Amino acid sequence: MSLDTVKNALEHPDVEQPFAELGLKPDEYTRIREILGRRPTSSELAMYSVMWSEHCSYKSSKVHLRQFGDKMPENDAMLVGIGENAGVVDVGQGYAVTFKVESHNHPSYVEPYQGAATGIGGIVRDILAMGARPVAVMDPLRFGAAEHPDTRRVLPGVVAGIGGYGNCLGLPNIGGEIVFDPCYQGNPLVNALCVGVMKHEDIHLAQASGAGNLVILYGARTGGDGIGGVSVLASETFDADGPAKRPAVQVGDPFQEKLLIECTLELFREHLVAGIQDLGGAGLSCATSELASAGSGGMRVELDTVPLRDHTLSPEEILMSESQERMCAVVEPAHVARFMEICDKWDVIATVVGEVTEGDRLEIFWHGEQIVDVPPRTVAHEGPVYERPYARPQWQDTLQADAAERLPRPGTADELKAALLDLVASPNLADKSWVTDQYDRYVLGNTVLAQPEDSGMVRIDEETGLGVALATDGNGRFCKLDPYTGAQLALAEAYRNVATTGARPLAVTDCLNFGSPEDPAVMWQFAETTRGLADACQVLGTPVTGGNVSFYNQTGETAIHPTPVVGVLGVIDDVERRTPVGFAEEGQIILLLGDTHEELSGSAWAQVAHDHLGGLPPRVDLERERLLAEILIAGSRDGMVDAAHDLADGGLAQALVEACLTGGHGARVVLAEDLDPTVALFSESAGRAIVAVPRSEEMRFSDMCKVRGLPCARIGVVDGDTLDFQGHFTVALDELRTAHERTLKALFG
Repeated sequence: MSLDTVKNALEHPDVEQPFAELGLKPDEYTRIREILGRRPTSSELAMYSVMWSEHCSYKSSKVHLRQFGDKMPENDAMLVGIGENAGVVDVGQGYAVTFKVESHNHPSYVEPYQGAATGIGGIVRDILAMGARPVAVMDPLRFGAAEHPDTRRVLPGVVAGIGGYGNCLGLPNIGGEIVFDPCYQGNPLVNALCVGVMKHEDIHLAQASGAGNLVILYGARTGGDGIGGVSVLASETFDADGPAKRPAVQVGDPFQEKLLIECTLELFREHLVAGIQDLGGAGLSCATSELASAGSGGMRVELDTVPLRDHTLSPEEILMSESQERMCAVVEPAHVARFMEICDKWDVIATVVGEVTEGDRLEIFWHGEQIVDVPPRTVAHEGPVYERPYARPQWQDTLQADAAERLPRPGTADELKAALLDLVASPNLADKSWVTDQYDRYVLGNTVLAQPEDSGMVRIDEETGLGVALATDGNGRFCKLDPYTGAQLALAEAYRNVATTGARPLAVTDCLNFGSPEDPAVMWQFAETTRGLADACQVLGTPVTGGNVSFYNQTGETAIHPTPVVGVLGVIDDVERRTPVGFAEEGQIILLLGDTHEELSGSAWAQVAHDHLGGLPPRVDLERERLLAEILIAGSRDGMVDAAHDLADGGLAQALVEACLTGGHGARVVLAEDLDPTVALFSESAGRAIVAVPRSEEMRFSDMCKVRGLPCARIGVVDGDTLDFQGHFTVALDELRTAHERTLKALFG
């Protein structure tokens, strides 16, 4: 194919171009022609198509995401907010922490190992590009039915990819979730979170300023993998036979990434970098246009200088390639020699590919001929914005009327015990060690808490004990019933999980996973979810610092449940004071904090016992959540609480089972007489936690709750090797452990 230059585009304006195959709509193609005053070259068309894709441009979600800025709560901790590679918050003692969650859903369905591995690689580079050393990762995962043959194809590959890449990087995997539901059958969700640490003065931003500064591409060579990968693939719905487009999924090399991390951190330490951007979705198209757009001027790039793995690649393919382990830096001429020395020391290929110019154009040349001449903002930041129609689906009322509270309940002690054992052994509530044992949770030596704790916690200063805690949560079943409330429940649970470990919740990142934005019912779910999340963040004082939207998660006409995954970051002054989940000492008093209501709709019990989804999710009281968190943090700080566990999936019953099994001690428990036993055991009312306190601290802790107005009931004592619900049934810990641990091993080997 002959080279399509800017000159050629002017001379041959009527050439037919494959804009539709690249995912552009006719009106979008027309708009590109209007911006340029001519038809685009094939290279320009490639750039606009990937940068205007749903994944890169947020064109369907932008109008709703603005609420996170408009409703942002007052917060002294926020240092960098939405719009950069990742948000940054002040955690005290001169430290800043950056964290973000992103999706790699579609690539992980096509090629589970590489899709998941490169998801970890990409989010780690986002954190690195902010100037931080990555210190931990997490992985919220959703799969189809646990017993489905395709789940047996996808899950082991995804888990091996996350473990393989993260373990090779030497990053502990400190948490996440694994949820099974038939709605994710053709569309697993592979979300990846990374957290990094730096000093305030080390923050770096993605911008290209200073005419004459040089643009250096460094890291791996550019190959044909992932061409159009994340950006086109993530903007497509899978048809019933699999993905509509099958471009190569990116291929990761964690050892190359490890060198890139250490090389980049040394470049930062020597102050050699004026601006930086990682190469992720949309590759060089994204890095060059975003750097130029956020900077003070234009940029000229000599594309034929890019180091290649595959010399048959066309200019369009080089611009679209999503080869991994690459970064793009803007460097002052005086620093280039030292920059190259450091790259050479780390065995990282580095090449000057262009320079920052005085003008306001992004110009790209191929062997001296101009193939791109565009205003960079129109590529990177001024893409289409859609106010897509949305409407509450007609089936929503019928769904909400079908309440689980009316379902048959266990009537005898034996039936209650059987219901508990079924719940404990169900794939969503069963022990996840088969997965988490494939991850290194303790590498680097700073992991304080990891699975199966309520939140992951890492120490960031060895002398003072300063640490951060992170939890991710999201309940697609609740969101299907009511997306506004469901989003608030996801935030509330992650917030509560951070507080139960003794950390003060500070900020939020989110990954919003939905079906097609072209479906008004899906757009309604999305609009309600973002509204609910923004409103809740305002009440709890936790700003959204950034995140990701993943649309087109559906197979044919069937969308996944709306699944906002919410990550909350908290800070703890001294990790020695953390609170674990497990009951570790006999004789301690077990207290239940919060109110239990008859709230079984959307619950794990309704799913496991009746395969039922209907009704309204539990109510949310955000002021109560804030009060509960303050009590849990004070209890940890003042040494009153030895164990704490939030109540969520599976209710009180599941929380007690996990606390007993994790700590290795049983419990004698008295259920509230004014509640039906099924409700007392399995209700999923929000704003609740159990704590274990020494007898000597019971009165002090109870008085604190009473003064603050938080319901606090003594429900039992840590004791023996059984879980004894007095007057109802007793189950041995050995029997519980067998039921809890066998499920995933039996399913996946």
